[in-house]
Amino acid sequence: MKISKYAKAIVAALAAGAGTLAAAAADDTVTAAEGWAALIAVLAALGFTWAVPNKPGTPGGPVSGS
Repeated sequence: MKISKYAKAIVAALAAGAGTLAAAAADDTVTAAEGWAALIAVLAALGFTWAVPNKPGTPGGPVSGS
């Protein structure tokens, strides 16, 4: 099964955004500053995750390139 090269970044961005918004909504309101913090968390997760390459798989291993 080949997973898109974008999947890792998308999952990281969703996790960062959801975590930030969950913490922001703990008091039943999301302020503008908390919204900006969630946006920055999503963008940072996308950028940092995109910058780190996937570990190459070993031949015959479960993460092989074939």
